[in-house]
Amino acid sequence: MKKAISVLSGGLDCTVSTSVFAKDWKIHAITFDYGQKAFKRELKAAEEICEKMGWTHEVIELPWLSKISTSSLNTAEEIPEVSFNDLDDIEKSSETASSVWVPARNMVFTSIAISYAESIGAEKIIVGWDAEEAATFPDNSKEFLNAFNELIGAGSPENIKIEAPAIDLSKEEIVKLGVEVGAPMELSYSCYKGGDKHCGVCESCMRRKRAFKQLGIDDLTEYED
Repeated sequence: MKKAISVLSGGLDCTVSTSVFAKDWKIHAITFDYGQKAFKRELKAAEEICEKMGWTHEVIELPWLSKISTSSLNTAEEIPEVSFNDLDDIEKSSETASSVWVPARNMVFTSIAISYAESIGAEKIIVGWDAEEAATFPDNSKEFLNAFNELIGAGSPENIKIEAPAIDLSKEEIVKLGVEVGAPMELSYSCYKGGDKHCGVCESCMRRKRAFKQLGIDDLTEYED
């Protein structure tokens, strides 16, 4: 089977996106530890997902990124809590995005993934970038995806392509795709705060919760609230 690298945080989007290729590609998943509050739970989710799907898994530590970051994801700053109404308020969502922004995170992760792809002969790098989050996170956008693929074409001697199956999808559409491809969404973890259960009130939790609710699909996620 051909090989693919998955940038797998253990979250909903990357779990579904990687599952799209699960039948035809040998998946090597990498999870990054950059000092985020949710790392232990993200790692648990990623390990359980990889075990169930038969994917190999590796953790990459980035202590330097933790040191330079001012994000509420990996500092003492409180992570913002939102309501359903806030999710479609671009001003409020932008404020939340600014709080949780980690400097050049997807650029760093994807560059490392390219290095791994070259080293093991992988032809794909799978990421969970999506349209809903691209509204406030530019490194989730189709423009970013296309630009990075052009960069690989110019800078790598290998034929490697970044694949983002959710790049045009809302969170609701991602959940629908997850059902279609049999993604282990029940094992994924999306919360910014890192508790044993999803907090249910951070933006990531709220977008996840709303998607299942809008589709009328049973949400097996455990929420604190």
